[in-house]
Amino acid sequence: MIYDTTRLVQLIHPIRGRRVALVREPQLVLLKNVSSIHGLALEAIRSQSKLINLIPAKLSDEITGYDPIYEGRSDWKLLPAFDHPDGPFGCIVSGTGLTHKNSALNRQMMHQSTDEKPTDSIRMYQWGVEGGFPQKGTIGVQPEWFYKGNGALLRSHGSTLEVPVYGNDGGEEPEVAGIYIIDDAGNPRRIGFCTANEFSDHVMEKKNYLYLAPSKLRQSAIGPELAIDADFSAFSGTVSVHRNGATLWSSPVNSGENNMAHSLQNLEYHHFKYAVHRIPLQAHVHYYGADAFSFGQGIVLQDGDVMQVEWSGLGRPLKNALKLAQGAEVMPEVQGI
Repeated sequence: MIYDTTRLVQLIHPIRGRRVALVREPQLVLLKNVSSIHGLALEAIRSQSKLINLIPAKLSDEITGYDPIYEGRSDWKLLPAFDHPDGPFGCIVSGTGLTHKNSALNRQMMHQSTDEKPTDSIRMYQWGVEGGFPQKGTIGVQPEWFYKGNGALLRSHGSTLEVPVYGNDGGEEPEVAGIYIIDDAGNPRRIGFCTANEFSDHVMEKKNYLYLAPSKLRQSAIGPELAIDADFSAFSGTVSVHRNGATLWSSPVNSGENNMAHSLQNLEYHHFKYAVHRIPLQAHVHYYGADAFSFGQGIVLQDGDVMQVEWSGLGRPLKNALKLAQGAEVMPEVQGI
């Protein structure tokens, strides 16, 4: 595997705790005294340095093979490629929809009525085509935006993604995620990009487009690597679903500005224009939309199916097995104080 980007991983060990490592295929080089990419980014900001320029001086003599860790055969375990080290509430996970034509067409098929008029999804996608690439310094049309949850829902490569007992379905959404930190002055700072499986309940969403919000409140996975110098202009990759060791479905995917109805600048503006998204030291994982997913081809995922997403330049593939939660739905008891 050959990549031309600088990529980091987050690891945890039962005795040695959390560490960050630089990917040097087929090995990982641990960084000295760095336990989170969030902390490393904050150090770069406060020292007025480029993040990439901090790395050489922090490389240690501790080198470990990547394969055993990636394959789950090591005491070292991969963490999500980014999180807030102080806990999940410091991280907002969100996304931007209808940024890719195929996504809009899939949504159109979900909700199209017999009169064959364009749905709101197609209309919103077209707004992006017409106004999603404003001139530099100007504001373009607002995209669809959704809340995914906080950092508690983030999963790593190799972890399962669960369909809860109250869910109707679970399906992969192969995406590129933007990774951000808010600096001490309240300014958003982009750290880089990583491979992501946004994972949603498409059956619930299909019932009525107003169910989009609850259909998004699910676990999702990012990683295994975070590229800190990737070019967002174009990404090409592959998404696939594997059952019992065989490929059930596969499709090429494309993302990045050249394949989207909005510029990165416009998407970032419409996320960070909200003051609540600019709280100092806040972490952000923001999904930028999918180009293809198996649900649109009539595939129904089963317990144990493995979803795989790979983007050129963003490191090794992200693999996660689907898990169907067992048992009956239980209503939490809400008590007064």
